[in-house]
Amino acid sequence: LCISQISMIISLTGTPGVGKSSVAKILEKKYKVINLIDLALEKDFVLDYDEERESYIIDTDRLEEYLRRTISKSENYILDSHLSHLMKFSDMVIVLRCRPDILRKRLGEKGWKKEKIEENVEAEILDIILSEAVEIHGTRRVFEVDTSDKTISEVAEIVEGLIEGKVDYEMYRVGRIDWSGYIEG
Repeated sequence: LCISQISMIISLTGTPGVGKSSVAKILEKKYKVINLIDLALEKDFVLDYDEERESYIIDTDRLEEYLRRTISKSENYILDSHLSHLMKFSDMVIVLRCRPDILRKRLGEKGWKKEKIEENVEAEILDIILSEAVEIHGTRRVFEVDTSDKTISEVAEIVEGLIEGKVDYEMYRVGRIDWSGYIEG
């Protein structure tokens, strides 16, 4: 899994608000970063717009097909998006996670509507993105990083360490983060 040996495609994913794009911005100094939502809008891989959720519905099959055709096999890429784990050809998937109370605060600071905040916090508690990533890629290629009490630079350093094989993979294996205590009865 070490990037220095071969080129890799890394999916940097997670619930909105966990820090993906901020981490990707730091990592773009070293890796080619593709924001999948920006790309999908640019190339018109949009199926519809969900008024209620205020978000685009992306044609992930067309997006993946385009990426497979255009990504250079000789470069390292980070795919930045809450959809990036759906790209089946990724060599490594890094799911950023955030404690639900902190995520709720972050999304509130972004000015999100209460319903949208709660939907995303619930998705984080229920491990929705992590579960999808494991279903598609298996546990060997999926890692999770808790961003709750870390700076963006610290998270970027961990992500780079995972990509480069310079951290203990066991510390970031699937199943070490559990937000089930945040489920309200």
